[in-house]
Amino acid sequence: MKCPYCGETKDRVVDSREVREGATIRRRRQCAMCGRRFTSYERIEDIPYMVVKNDGNREEFDRGKLLGGLHKACEKRPVPGRLLIELVDAVEQQLHERRDREISTRDIGEIVMEGLRDLDQVAYVRFASVYRRFEDIGEFLDELNELRRESS
Repeated sequence: MKCPYCGETKDRVVDSREVREGATIRRRRQCAMCGRRFTSYERIEDIPYMVVKNDGNREEFDRGKLLGGLHKACEKRPVPGRLLIELVDAVEQQLHERRDREISTRDIGEIVMEGLRDLDQVAYVRFASVYRRFEDIGEFLDELNELRRESS
């Protein structure tokens, strides 16, 4: 493994742990040249999950893209990044449990919104406004009123 600090390819593994119920192995490594430590992850190469977009196009599920959208929704909100990663992990776990290798953006959005609702209501409304493509203030207010009813 190439050291991210000095570029040396010789290292030694100082710790290995299973992550995400054995789907990933996390390895702490120490560079033989500079002595600095870094982390690598080993995952099973899997058949990709395809996301069916609203226009019918299909693209490979992109964990980073989903996480980026969650970060945008939670911008300037007191939501720890690790909780967003856990939410993306939960979405991926649901993907792994499906027999079908395709999932619609609608299904992914519903899973995410369910998780965001519990994390932060403002982030939930931000995500919902983009995901559901609110066209006017009435749709926005309907969502807020629904959220208020659920909280009561």
